Formats: sequence, C-alpha cells, structure tokens
Amino acid sequence: MRFFVSVCLFLILCFAPAWAVTAAAQSHVDKQSFGKTADGKSVDIYTLTNKSGAKVKIITYGARVVSIEVPDANGTLGDVALGYDDIAAYEKDQSYLGPIVGRYGNRIAKGKFTLDGKTYTLATNNNGNHLHGGLKGFDKVVWTGKGSMVAGVPRVTLTYLSKDKEEGYPGNLWVTVTYSWTDRNELKIQYSATADKATVLNLTNHAYFNLAGAGAGDILNHQMRINALRFTPTDDTSIPTGEVRSVKGTPLDFTTATPIGARIEDKYEQLISGSGYDHNFVLNKPAGTFGLAAEVFEAGSGRVLRVLTTEPGVQFYSGNFLSGATGKRGQTYPRRSGFCLETQHYPDSPNEPKFPTTVLRPGGRYTQTTIYQFSTRKA
Repeated sequence: MRFFVSVCLFLILCFAPAWAVTAAAQSHVDKQSFGKTADGKSVDIYTLTNKSGAKVKIITYGARVVSIEVPDANGTLGDVALGYDDIAAYEKDQSYLGPIVGRYGNRIAKGKFTLDGKTYTLATNNNGNHLHGGLKGFDKVVWTGKGSMVAGVPRVTLTYLSKDKEEGYPGNLWVTVTYSWTDRNELKIQYSATADKATVLNLTNHAYFNLAGAGAGDILNHQMRINALRFTPTDDTSIPTGEVRSVKGTPLDFTTATPIGARIEDKYEQLISGSGYDHNFVLNKPAGTFGLAAEVFEAGSGRVLRVLTTEPGVQFYSGNFLSGATGKRGQTYPRRSGFCLETQHYPDSPNEPKFPTTVLRPGGRYTQTTIYQFSTRKA
C-alpha cells in the first residue's frame, strides 16, 4: 500500500501542470540580509509572495516598501514601487521612498504644539516646520521584523519603540506595523500603537507608485480619482490654513477620473505654492470607517490601484521634488516619476482643534488599516 501511494504521488508531481506545482510552492515569506547601516546595524529584507507569483519586498530599515511586483493586463509582472538597490542609498534618501513615517506623518507648523497645557518643541526640517517625524523619524531607524503565514497569507510584522523625547515627542511609544500580501494582490497595512504619556501620532506609508513601472517615465497620464469633495488648503510653507475648501471648480477636483497632468500647471495658488499636487483631501466617509480613498488607472499597462482606508484623509503628492536620483536597476527617478497616496489624519492637526484629533493617551490604542489593491482592466 505504501508503495502504491508513493508511486501515485510521484506521478502527480511529474505530470501535474507546472503552474499548479509552482502556485502551491509560491505562497510564502522569505527573509534575507539587506546589509548593514553605516553604524553597523543589520537590516533584513522580507519577500512576501502570493500564489500567483506576485510579490512585495519590505526592509526593516524604516519598515520600507522596496518593491511591488504585480501583473499588467497581459499578465507580465512589473515593479510599480520606486526604491533603491542597497541600504547605503536608503540612508542617503531624502524623498521618503517607501517608509513608514512618524511619529507625525506630514507637517506640524513651526515644530510646536501644545497638549494638556504644555508646549512641545520638535525638530524643524522643512521650511521651518516639522515634517514626517523630524531629523531622524521612523524612516531612519531599524525596526524589528518577524515573518509569518496567517491563514495562507504571507506577512511581516515590524515593531519599534520610540522613546520619550525622541525628536521632541512626549512619552514612550510602542508601534507595530503589519504588512500582509493577499492572493488578490492587496497590500494590507495594519497599524497599532500605545503610549505611556499623552502624545500625538499620525502614521502613514510613503510609497511612490508608477503603474507603468518604476523608472518608466512620468506619471502625468495616470488617471486619478479621489473620493473627496473637499481639501485642506495650505499656506506657502504647506501648512493648512484651517479652512476646509470645496474642490469644485478647482484643479484639485478629482471626483471623476482625470489625468494627473491635465491641470497640474494651472495658475492656481495651491498648485503654485506646492509646485504641483501635495494636498490633504477630506475623504467622503465618516472618520474611522473603512472605505475608498482613491483609484488610479494607467492605460498603457492596464494596471489599476485602489486605496482603501480607515483614515479621514489622504495626501496626494505628485512627486514634485523628485530630482533624478538613481534607483533600482540603475533607473532614474526624475520629477513627477512617482506619486504618493498617504492615508492620514490631517496635517498640523495638533494646532487645529477643528481637525480630527491625533492625540493618543495612556490606556488608549492607535489603530489604522489601509489597503493598496492592485488589479487590471482594458483601456
């Protein structure tokens, strides 16, 4: 009997369709070394591969998305996330390619906020304001990673302890971010954090996408739709004015699919001050509920990106300050060769009482879920 079973298994493996064997073998997590930082800290890279062979790569330095390989309309895999080949390039990166940014993603005016009657002073690193966590935010530290398979889905969980007074923020903060890569080509990012003192927190991922393929030129012909009727206009240093303005009649109206480049050079004060799109959009859904933030389509490849989130806002950034850095495989990333859709609470919320609060208190828990969902369709 054992001999018969062994023969059957041998015949199945020999004569089963190659795709069936491959698919069964491909849903997994791999961990490898990605080198060491300049100060000698080891960095790992995790590759999450689903049953179709599509894959995502994450490194522990900055909890960064390094690459996202998904099929085009013809089934050919291509990498749609901007990134670098080695850790040295990431340490020099000033464009925030792929990381988790925090403690506060986006800007806090003049690097100051008041909480419970006490004023805190943060590092200023952008036109006199605090941006993406400061001089050494979460994008510049090495997280602790652990790969796993949960219900057949590959994932990596990354943790980091941000100590009291790091970059000027109050309280010890314990952060967990889990990336999962489903068989439906969905990159699911789940965030969780607790603190031992009252603090402010606004985490997001800062991946740059080009659905034609990273390094394949600009993103101006991508069709963008944002699920928002309003946005928060900013001053000339990109700090919100406190107003919540309708997108109607402005170049920021993406309520119907519109090429990113169609109005990007319009003489509109918001585009002039930001050198293009770099704005927070107020999503058409109650805060805390899960729903659509944006949808992007690139006709040449047929790729579609849908972004869904529990966050109340999304920052659409059109890569205005990319400057031609050399990325993966010798590709260059010139101006507007990638776009970001950063799910978030609003910029400068600690100084704007009318904005959704970003305060996290002891005993409370910060949570957020965002999904970047990839698919294809014909033009």
